[in-house]
Amino acid sequence: MIIRLENLNYIYNPNTPFEKKALDDINLSIEEGDFVGLMGHTGSGKSTLVQHLNGLIKPTSGKIIIDGMDITSKEANLKEIRQKVGLVFQYPEHQLFEETIYKDIAFGPKNLGLEEEEIHKRVKKAMELVGLNFELLKDRSPFELSGGQKRRVAIAGVLAMKPKVLILDEPTAGLDPKGRDEILGRIQKLYEEEGITIILVSHSMEDIARLVNRIIVMHKGKVAMEGKTREVFEQAEKLQEIGLGIPQVTSFMREYKGKGHQVRDDVLTVEEAKEELINYLRRRGNA
Repeated sequence: MIIRLENLNYIYNPNTPFEKKALDDINLSIEEGDFVGLMGHTGSGKSTLVQHLNGLIKPTSGKIIIDGMDITSKEANLKEIRQKVGLVFQYPEHQLFEETIYKDIAFGPKNLGLEEEEIHKRVKKAMELVGLNFELLKDRSPFELSGGQKRRVAIAGVLAMKPKVLILDEPTAGLDPKGRDEILGRIQKLYEEEGITIILVSHSMEDIARLVNRIIVMHKGKVAMEGKTREVFEQAEKLQEIGLGIPQVTSFMREYKGKGHQVRDDVLTVEEAKEELINYLRRRGNA
């Protein structure tokens, strides 16, 4: 188990008229090598939660264990924790500042005091992981790139720290469809080839359905639902009660089944729906 949260609470502006409980008695475990989707409306507590995981926010009460270390203890080494848990914020390209792509990605490893040879290896590998050509782009300014490429540079900067856990907060926000598909494809490849534990924060039911193994749903500072991806999306009514939905293709298949067609209604992706519909039409043709 790489992450464990025990009775985690967080209150904004305590003992003031603006006091607000953002996290309410959270108990969660995330296994190493898991790919978790974190869903919830704005204000549900999901961004506050992920900022606790690398020590950016200290809890009001409760415990946070990361890779066996209690990061809420006074002895906790937050620099070490932030190496283990990489956090990519929304619009991370706004944090690019160096004159070349190489220097931007090398910034974190340099701060770790690594040798130049190791920094070079990490920058090259991180660029490969996000699909950026090292020789072609390393000396270019990050500000000359497209939105999707800038975002990949920002993600590479976190990957160059070699984290065991990668948290991505709305990684496709504001991107065009091409940039969005590129980022999602790279995230999927990262998970499959590097075995990094990934937590994906997203409003997109389609992205969550396509990528993750497990879903955590936040609502009013609490964990409202938790389980395997298909199991959570099967509870469409419960999701709708808290103002969330299910993937459009799942919704279509539920309606189609409701009209008397004998099809599975737990499909999550367009590819699954296509396969199910082809099989159904074949069954009907052979009947």
